[in-house]
Amino acid sequence: MATPFIDLGAQQARVKREIDSAISRVLKHGKYILGPEVDELEERLAAYAGTKYCVTCANGTDAIQLALMAIGVGPGDEVVTPAFSYIAAAEATTLLGARPVYVDVEADYFTLDVSDLENALSERTKAIIPVSLFGQCADMDAINAVADRHGVVVIEDAAQSFGASVDGTKSCALSSIATTSFFPAKPLGCYGDGGAVFTSDEELAGRIRRIARHGQSARYRHEIVGINSRLDTLQAAILLEKLKIFDSELLSRRVAASNYTHLIMEISKYFPEGTVEAPCVRTNQESSWAQYTLKLHARDHVKEFLDLAGIPSMVYYPLPLTRQPAVSSDARKVPVAEVACDSVLSLPMHPYLSDAIQIQVVDELQKAIQRAAC
Repeated sequence: MATPFIDLGAQQARVKREIDSAISRVLKHGKYILGPEVDELEERLAAYAGTKYCVTCANGTDAIQLALMAIGVGPGDEVVTPAFSYIAAAEATTLLGARPVYVDVEADYFTLDVSDLENALSERTKAIIPVSLFGQCADMDAINAVADRHGVVVIEDAAQSFGASVDGTKSCALSSIATTSFFPAKPLGCYGDGGAVFTSDEELAGRIRRIARHGQSARYRHEIVGINSRLDTLQAAILLEKLKIFDSELLSRRVAASNYTHLIMEISKYFPEGTVEAPCVRTNQESSWAQYTLKLHARDHVKEFLDLAGIPSMVYYPLPLTRQPAVSSDARKVPVAEVACDSVLSLPMHPYLSDAIQIQVVDELQKAIQRAAC
């Protein structure tokens, strides 16, 4: 019984008629750039997240760059971000001439370790970018408190956590600025690239929008240097239809995650402590379960045996950012991130996982762990 890592085909089958109709409407009116669907999507995304404003853009990395540009990050500045993450936050920081400063992550949740944060701040720190990981937000209340004491802006990187929440407040409304991605594999994804920036600050929203539109305040009036980062109308139309089923898909993801955890706990009884560990979620949070990520002893061998059994799995991420050549820095030690890079493995995760597929995945996982131990 084969299973894809992420089953976009099953989702497409569910909403094919609606998406085909939405695409046809865009083809009929012909407003492919900044058409009416873009405005409607921004309104609906802001309402969903609980912010006053949403500015869509071409992708999640651009969203981070737009947020950084809007607060004036540039050469000589520092931006603090976790070492265990995708490169986007560090890359956007570096492109603007600023320096990424890396903080270690929490062993249980893989998000920014607040106990390591204060020591990473300096008089040059302009922003903190806590990155949500695998669907779960960082400890945003604690991070915001540290940032407030030091007069630093917090930009929530919610590329993996749109739809998640902390104490009932949605991800993307947990700090003064937030960004997300609509890459196809995300919990809410389009059929190409896409991203968005969220804020409830009117002036900041206007600045972000101007920067994303070549720095224009009016047509052909460019008051600042900006970039060209727009969400295609076709992608906005697709996202509008997907947003309608998003909450039901989130519920299905949470059911699948709960089922996985039960199965993992059952097989963990047959192995020494620490051999396989299910993911943890903070008690005050709801995860969007972008990925279902285990900690494993002998991870690489386990993955090899899963591959042989036809079970797809992914390693997010094999290197901490401190050792990524393009943005590397060895100024601060990140031992938990180093361990995470050697031990995490993500299993197939999407809203259309059947119980039978999950049982098969975990059965093959148990066999893989046994073989890896030999």
